[in-house]
Amino acid sequence: MRAVLQRVTKGAVSVEGEVVGAVDQGYVILLGVGHGDGEAQARLLARKVAGLRVFEDAQGKFNLSLLDVGGGCLVVSQFTLYADARKGRRPSFTDAAPPDVAAPLVERFAALLREEGVPRVEMGVFGAYMHVEIRNDGPVTILLDTDTL
Repeated sequence: MRAVLQRVTKGAVSVEGEVVGAVDQGYVILLGVGHGDGEAQARLLARKVAGLRVFEDAQGKFNLSLLDVGGGCLVVSQFTLYADARKGRRPSFTDAAPPDVAAPLVERFAALLREEGVPRVEMGVFGAYMHVEIRNDGPVTILLDTDTL
């Protein structure tokens, strides 16, 4: 699994002009599922996201986690994180898991974030055309890949 975490002061996702998920302080997580990903990868990534210390303490240092600040997560499925653009000008997405595999794993990842204690977990709509608003805080953007965690 691959995730782009963006620390935000606000994030929202809309489908057909209607907001379907939103958070204030926390993360917008763009989440891609690849072939071979399963429960173990979802659990590893959820644990890492919940405990990653990229929120500032009173001294301005990255010492606080999402759980420490009571932040929320907005999870947005993003198969394009598995784009292979090495050949030509049109990327290939063959490394992304098919929707029947990816959709349940995106849902499972969100459930595991809740199990880790994240107080608010919102989601986009799998497979829908979405507009994502991200007010990046810092900016802080972290790339996580379960193949390298």
